[in-house]
Amino acid sequence: MTLKNDSMTEEKELSFSLRAKQEIIQRINSKDKADACLMGILLCANELSDSAITVLTENKLLCDFIVLNVSRILGCDNAVTVTEIQRSNTVVLYDLRIPSEQDRLYLLDYFQLDQSRGMTYDDLPKAKYYPYVVGGIFLACGSVNNPEKKYHMEFVMPTLELCNALGLLLIDNYGIIPKHVERKHYQIVYIKDSENIIDILTMMGAQMSSLEIMNVKMMKEVKNKINRSMNCDNANIDKALNAAERQISDIELIDSTMGLDSLPDSLREIARVRYENIDFTLKELGAALETPISRSGANHRMQKIAEIAENIRKEKAKRT
Repeated sequence: MTLKNDSMTEEKELSFSLRAKQEIIQRINSKDKADACLMGILLCANELSDSAITVLTENKLLCDFIVLNVSRILGCDNAVTVTEIQRSNTVVLYDLRIPSEQDRLYLLDYFQLDQSRGMTYDDLPKAKYYPYVVGGIFLACGSVNNPEKKYHMEFVMPTLELCNALGLLLIDNYGIIPKHVERKHYQIVYIKDSENIIDILTMMGAQMSSLEIMNVKMMKEVKNKINRSMNCDNANIDKALNAAERQISDIELIDSTMGLDSLPDSLREIARVRYENIDFTLKELGAALETPISRSGANHRMQKIAEIAENIRKEKAKRT
């Protein structure tokens, strides 16, 4: 059963987490899927007992989903009361409650739930509906970060037992091993591996969100490859410039002591080309000669010039 929210802002304006949740809800197209999803939502309700069933959410589409499906199960259009609480100019908190004790008892019995929030395999629907149970838990207490910033998904669970049950369900059925941490008395199931986040989103029905993470990940990898290549190129350029500066220093030393005319023709020619073209690579240096030579040939001649300059330095050192 697909729901529409006419007041929903344009998709690009929604947070990544909210877009994923909208997508999960909009892909639920049968009673059995809706029941499994609602079960997951109720497991993480703010209150769940004979005396109170309460769900708080800022997600209008989720609010409508809960009202629609609880009303369907209970056969009553007024089974859920919704109070809108204005939290800021743009954020509304929807407070959903089931006021009738008879309705609460029926709903708890329908899903075989109690305030212990147990989630054993005996309590769950058929395995093919596990993704919708997980999707409901995510709708109620989950979030996923914008992949542009970091890869992180978490479920803020009401009890440690439910936290462990979700972890086992993900491990046993999907090979996804989440991590756990306690934060401000809440039990957090979290996942940081991008591939696992992609798998969970796909499994819950948020395929477009999964594709978005894949695209972001691919772009990051391309950018990192380009950066590594540029860093390598820059390092090579710096290395080449440093070598060229040493060669210019050698040439100037030879010119100020022996004179370049004292060098063999082949060395004199390459010395003058190097002096006039400090930015040339060895390959370009060899190609610029009257009779072009290879990179290794240019390197060999520059090494000869370096040896002559080093000998001059040694002789100067001896005299001092």
